[in-house]
Amino acid sequence: MSTSAKQKVQQTELHKKLWSIANDLRGTMDASEFRNYILGLIFYRYLSEKTEQRVAKLLEEDNITYEEAWNDFEYQEGLKEELIAQIGYVIEPHDLYSAMVAEIEKGEQGNFDVEVLEKAINKIEESTLGHASQEDFNHLFDDMDLSSSRLGNSVKARSSLIAKVIINLNTLDFMHEDAEIDVLGDAYEYLIGQFAANAGKKAGEFYTPQQVSKILAKIVTLNKTDLKNVYDPTCGSGSLLLRIGNEANVRHYYGQELNSTTYNLARMNMLLHEVSFQDFDIEIGDTLEHPHFDDMRFEAVVANPPYSANWSADAKFLDDERFSSYGKLAPKSKADFAFVQHMIYHLDDNGTMAVVLPHGVLFRGAAEGTIRQYLIEEKNYLDAVIGLPANVFYGTSIPTCILVFKKCRQNDNSVLFIDASNEFEKAKNQNNLTDANVEKIVTTYKNREAIEKYSYVATLDEIKENDYNLNIPRYVDTFEEEEQISLEEVATAIQHTQKEIMQAEKELFALFGELHGTTKEAERELQNALAKLMNVGDGNE
Repeated sequence: MSTSAKQKVQQTELHKKLWSIANDLRGTMDASEFRNYILGLIFYRYLSEKTEQRVAKLLEEDNITYEEAWNDFEYQEGLKEELIAQIGYVIEPHDLYSAMVAEIEKGEQGNFDVEVLEKAINKIEESTLGHASQEDFNHLFDDMDLSSSRLGNSVKARSSLIAKVIINLNTLDFMHEDAEIDVLGDAYEYLIGQFAANAGKKAGEFYTPQQVSKILAKIVTLNKTDLKNVYDPTCGSGSLLLRIGNEANVRHYYGQELNSTTYNLARMNMLLHEVSFQDFDIEIGDTLEHPHFDDMRFEAVVANPPYSANWSADAKFLDDERFSSYGKLAPKSKADFAFVQHMIYHLDDNGTMAVVLPHGVLFRGAAEGTIRQYLIEEKNYLDAVIGLPANVFYGTSIPTCILVFKKCRQNDNSVLFIDASNEFEKAKNQNNLTDANVEKIVTTYKNREAIEKYSYVATLDEIKENDYNLNIPRYVDTFEEEEQISLEEVATAIQHTQKEIMQAEKELFALFGELHGTTKEAERELQNALAKLMNVGDGNE
C-alpha cells in the first residue's frame, strides 16, 4: 500500500472515531471548545500508556505490579526518580487513564468523576516542578477546563459526559509504529473542518498537510541523515518539525508559536511522537516582535507562516540584525518577507531553508521587490521556487509556493523553477498531492534539471531581465497549443446539424398535427357525456 493510500485509511478510521466522540459533545459547546477536551484526553491517555510501558520495564525483574510497588515507600521513591529522569513526569497508578476507564466501567460503584480526573491531571504538572521538564509541561492542559459549566451544570452531569469521551477514546489506535499521519495534528484539522466553519481560515496557520510537509522535509534533509537542529518559527501543531524527524535523525527541535492553544498542542505532539522533553524547545510568543532564540543558528529551517499577516513594521526593526542589511521592511499588512528575513538570519551557513508562502511574494513590488532583489543579487541565497496546486491547504483555495534558500551556493547563482501546480489528485473538498507528485518535485529539485512544461533553471541574467519578478510562468512555459481546426470540417458539421434540426422539426410538427386531431375528438366525446348527465338530472333518463 502506498504512503498516501495508508494515510487515507488511517485518517478515515481516526475521523470515524472523532465524529462519534464529537457527537457526544455537540450541543453543549462549540467546536473550538470540545476540540480542546478531545485532544487533551488523547494526550492524557498517551502519557498514561507511556508511564505504564516505562514502569513495566523498570519492574521487569521484580515480579510486582505498579500499584504494589507504589504502596512501598522505597519502591515509590525509586520509581519517581526514574520516571522524572526518563520521561519527565509521574502519573500515579490510580491516576492512569486505564484506571479511570476501569472505574467508569464499574458504573455507580466506580470512583470516577471530573474532579478526580482534574486532580490527576494537575498532579502531572506538579510532578515536574523543580525538574528539567517543568517548562515543557507548564500549563499544558490549561485549555481543558473540566470545571466548565459548558460540560454540565453539576459534577454528575460533567462526569457523565467526560466519561463517554474517555471510553470512546480508549478504543482509538495511536498507530505508533505504522503511523503515516500526525494523530493530534490531523485530529485538530478534522475537528476544525467539520465543526468550526468560522475557524476554517485559521486551520492553515496551524497545520501543514502531510504531503506538503514531506516535500519541505525531504528538501531540507537532502543528502543528510543527521541534523544538529531544526527550527520552525511558526510551528503550529509541530507536524512540520516532526516530519523532518521522519527523514533524518534530528538531535534537537526548536519552535515558536503565537497561539497558546496551538503552542500546547505542539508540546503534546512532540511528546506523543517519542521526542524526549530534553530534545525539544517549543516557546510561546510573537516570532517577529519577540523572537525567543536570539542569535542561534539552525541546520534546517522550515515554516508555513500565516499568509500576508499583519505586523508592526516599526522603524526600530531597521536596526535589528534580522532586517537591517536589506534597507527596507516588509509592509505592515504583508509580513511574508519579514518571516523570510527572520528565518534566513537563523539559518546556519551549511543549512537549508524551505518556506511555504502565497504567490504574491514572487512579484509584488515596492519594499518587497527591494528585499527580493537583495536576496537574489546581493546575497545569492535563493535556490528554488516551487509552485504548488491551488486548494491543497484547508481553509484557503489560493495557490502557494515553496521558496528554498541556502547561504552557501558556491559559484551557482541560478534559480530552479518548478511548476507543479497542475499535478495533483482531485478530491471532494481539497486537492491532494500523491506520492508520485511529491517524488517528482523532490527528484527534480535534487537533480536540478529542466523538464519541458514542468521545470527550468534560470540564470541571474534572465531574472534581472524580468526585473527580479519570480512569477513562475515567466520561466516555465506550460502553454499547450490548441489543435488546429479545419474550417471545411466545421462547415460540413454545421450543415449536417442543420439537416438534423430540419428533420426533427418536421417530425415534431407532424406529432402536433396528430395531437390536435386527437384533442378535437376528445372534446366532442366530453360534450356528449355532459349532455347525457344533464338529461339524467332533468329526469329524462
